[in-house]
This record gives sequence, C-alpha cells and structure tokens, in this order.
Amino acid sequence: MQNADKPIPSNPFERKNSIAKSTVSLKAYFKPYKRDIIGTALCGFLTVGCNLAMPVIIRWIIDRLEAGTLTRELLIQYLLGFIVIGVVSTVFSRYLRKIPQKLSHKVEYTLRNDVFEHLTRMDQAYFRSERTGDLMTRLSSDINIIRDSIGQGFLQGSRTILVIIMASIVMALADLQLALIMIALFTPMVIVFFLILRVMRRYQQELQEHVSDVSNYSQETFSGIRCVKGFALEKRRNSAFEKLNAGLIAKTMRMQSTRQILFPFMSFWFGLGNILILVIGGRKMIAGELTLGTLTQFTQYLLYMQWPLLALSWVLSMLQRGKVSWDRVKAIMEREPGIQDSARAQPCRPGASITFEHLNLDIAGRRFLDDINLEIPRGQTLGITGPTGSGKTLLTSLVARLSDPTGGAVKIGGTDIRDLSLAQLRGMIGYAAQEPVLFSRTLEHNIGFGLDEPDFTTIGWAADIAHLHKDVEGFPEQYQTMLGERGVTLSGGQRQRTSISRAIARKPDILILDDVLSAVDTQTEAAIMSKLQPVMNERTTLFVSHRISTLRYADTIIVIEDGKITQRGTHDELITQPGYYSELNTLQQLEQKLEEDA
Repeated sequence: MQNADKPIPSNPFERKNSIAKSTVSLKAYFKPYKRDIIGTALCGFLTVGCNLAMPVIIRWIIDRLEAGTLTRELLIQYLLGFIVIGVVSTVFSRYLRKIPQKLSHKVEYTLRNDVFEHLTRMDQAYFRSERTGDLMTRLSSDINIIRDSIGQGFLQGSRTILVIIMASIVMALADLQLALIMIALFTPMVIVFFLILRVMRRYQQELQEHVSDVSNYSQETFSGIRCVKGFALEKRRNSAFEKLNAGLIAKTMRMQSTRQILFPFMSFWFGLGNILILVIGGRKMIAGELTLGTLTQFTQYLLYMQWPLLALSWVLSMLQRGKVSWDRVKAIMEREPGIQDSARAQPCRPGASITFEHLNLDIAGRRFLDDINLEIPRGQTLGITGPTGSGKTLLTSLVARLSDPTGGAVKIGGTDIRDLSLAQLRGMIGYAAQEPVLFSRTLEHNIGFGLDEPDFTTIGWAADIAHLHKDVEGFPEQYQTMLGERGVTLSGGQRQRTSISRAIARKPDILILDDVLSAVDTQTEAAIMSKLQPVMNERTTLFVSHRISTLRYADTIIVIEDGKITQRGTHDELITQPGYYSELNTLQQLEQKLEEDA
C-alpha cells in the first residue's frame, strides 16, 4: 500500500526565504537575487556598448574611404574588430534574455508559495467575504502577469534605459546639435506615452476584475453542476456565461486597441526623426561641418534605438498590467488573519477538560451564542442537539478555534485557548464537519489526510471503525480508488463515513463529530456507534446530532435553542422533562413505528 501523501517533486529553483508579511513589497522579492540583477545590468551594459561601438567602426571606414586613406590591412583590422564585437554582443545578448527570464520564474515561484501559504492561514471570516474564483484568478493569472512584467521589464526596460543613456552620450560626443535634436524629438513622445498608459491602467484594472468574475462564475457552475442539471438550468447558465464572456472580450479589445495606438505613433515619430537627421545632417555635410561617416553613424543609432523604444511601449503597458495584478495580489497579502497565535502562546496539555465560561458569539451584529457555561470532563462525551440554526456547529467550531468568541472564553485544562499554540491545539483535535470536504485524490489519501506519516494499518483501522471497510473492499481499486471533486464518486453516507475515518485516524485527544450520521440508515448508524463508542470513551468528544438513537450514547446532553442552553442532562433525565428533547424523542419513536408498520 502506498503512502496517502506522496512527496512533492523537488522544485527547479532553490527555495528562498518567504517574505515577511509586515512589509509586503514586490521589491523584497528581488533582494535574494541581487547577483541576477547585477548580472542583467552587466550583460546589458556590454551588449549595448558593443552595439553602439559597431556604428563607430562603420563611420571610420566611410570617413577613411572618403578621404582615400583606407588601406587593405586597416580594412581587415576594422572588419575583424567588427566581427569580434558582434560575437561578444551576441553572447551577452543571450544572457541578457536568459537571466531576467529565469529571475522572473524564481520570483513567481516564491510569490505563489507565499500567497498560497498566506491564504491557508486566513480564517473563516475571510473566506466568507471572498469569492473562490477571484482568489484562484489572483493566484494563477495575476501572478503570471507579474512574472511576465518582471521578465520583460528587466530585459527590455534595462536595455532601453541603457540604450537611451549611452547612445545620448555617444551622439553628443559625435555631434551635439544632432544629439539635442534627437533628445528634443523623444521628449513629447514620452509625454504621450504616459498619458496613454494612465488610461491603460484603468482599463487593465477593469479587465482583471472581469476575468475574476468569469472565473468565479465558472467555478460556481462546475461545483454546483448537480443543482444546475437537477433544475435543468443549463441554458440559463450558458446564456449568463455568454454575456460575461462577451463583456470580457469587449474589455480585452478596448485594452488592446488602446495599446496598439503606441506602435503607429512611434513609427511615425521615428520616421520624422529620420527626416530631420537627413535634412539637418545633409545641410551640415554641404557646409563641411559633418562627415558622411558621422551622418551614417547617427542614422545607424536611430535604427538601433527604434526597436528598444518600440518595445518600451509594449513593456510599459505590460508593467501597467503587472502593477494592477500586484495590487490585487498585495491586497491578499496585506490582510492578516483574525485568528493567530498570541505573543504569550504556550503548549497545549493533552487530555485536559474543556470549559465554556460565559461565552458569547456575535457575527455581523447578531448574537448566535449567548452566555454559554459548560464543562466537559476529560474522557466524557457531550451530545449536542437543537433546532436547525440554533448555534450547535458554531459552538464546536470555537473549540478548534475556527472562530473566536466575542465574549467569555473557551478553556482547555483551565487555559484560555487563545493563549495556546494554534498548531498544537488543532493538532490534538479530530474534526468531522457537517459537510464532508474530500479531495480529488485516493480514498487512502483522504482518510490519512491528517496523519504526518500515513500507514495502511491506521487507515484500515479507522475505516473499519466507521463501517467503511466493507464498502471499500467492493471498490475495484479499493483504497487506491480516485475520488472525484468533493468525493462526488461516493454516496452521501460514504462521504460522511470517510470524514469520520479521517477524524479518528489521528487518534486525537478531542474528537468533534458534527452531525456526521445524518446520511446513513439506522442499521448502519447502530453498527458505527457500536464500534465508535469505545473510541469515544478514550477521549473527550463533542457529538452533534438530531437523532436520539445517537445522542443516547453521550454522558451528558445539552439542547441549544436560539443560542442558549435550554436543557442539559443524561438521556434518561431529558426524556422525562418537558421540552425540545422529549418532543424530539416522541416524534422519532412515532416515525420508527410508522416505518415498522409500513
């Protein structure tokens, strides 16, 4: 039997330290890669320097040819120098492309890990306020855009800056007047650039938000496909998606059409620059103030600068997209979880009692739990029941500190759980939720999900306790059966029993079972409880249920109505008292009798 949790393949990049969340800055992700940045700058300097040196050699050849002083030996020297410089330029140009691209993937790897890790630290309140599809878009599409903007930004941005600075210096040394004309020509072009980019940034923000809408709509449709098909709503969902998709295309086209303005504008401006150089340079040649070689050198520089400056428009638009995406990712990183370890966090004491002291819980201004006072001794089982929406699940979630009370305290062994280590607290709890969450992996993986080192003995034992083992033996691949998304290949009862198996496989000190037998029949329930009761007797257990046949196994039972404890006692005590529990018992006995008569 294979391990439930297979090791993740090693990454191609060395893992750098995560960035501190208190200083969320994209610059911080570059600090571990200073050598790459310096290497990019050095390769850019050498590449641009070589490319600027080649027109100088051309100028020397033309000027000496015009003057009649060019000898065969000198020409060979010039040509050999031209070839050597060209080869050097090619070599460093390759690294100028390679280093920034590799750097961008390193940053992408670290950033995506940090965002995912940060999201796993967030509490339930955060995920209630955020859409899953939007978070997935930020984790995938937005980080991809950031990666591309870093790679191309370093490559084209560094090269363009170096070209502008170094070419301006070389041209000024060759002919100051022509150099000033070139600089004056580029100034209005830069102003127009930034005016267009401001518009593009707004359009990109709207586009990315719309991408999130499409992703979220798709995620909701596919995760709820049973409901969509059950109500025959395919046409309605398809029609709504078509409108969303049309809006996405419209915003994408608006963004692209705005960006495409830059290319013809720059081509026109370079054409104008060529005309000015030829006109002014030609006049200076006629006046004897300029040589043909120098004029050729200027035209070569203009041609050489054309692509970096044309690429600049593309790079700047990409940087705008990257900034928008970074703002969206940064918004995640700047949100701190409401539930985290306190500065005085201390280790948990295993096997301690659980106490609720004057506990209140308010959500969005509404009180869900009111003045709960309760003690569960070590090794005891507490049964919890009550009407739907009365606060049973909220009460159990407070023990695992999935939420914090707004008043009072939950204590384990006399210590407020807010003063305990969060990881250790949850590590000593086995939690089977009301709605089982299963992963698209093997059944073995799902049962052993909470184990550090899953083994088949423990997994098989847990499955047998939950009365799941016999069902698994009937599967073609048994424990290696792949489950669909959220365990769609299993029945409702099998999903609940898998959730029970996962909770008890950890052999926790505290076991929380939240209405986990609602989807099984009474015979299966009795079989499960007969094996589960010895496990429950060895640990402190909170058992939420609406079935009297299940609750009767508890040492103490409480009834919660409208967030308050209205009844407490043993099964035998509560069935004799007027109230919710005795009414529930009478109703279920009547249902059982009707089923037997039928």
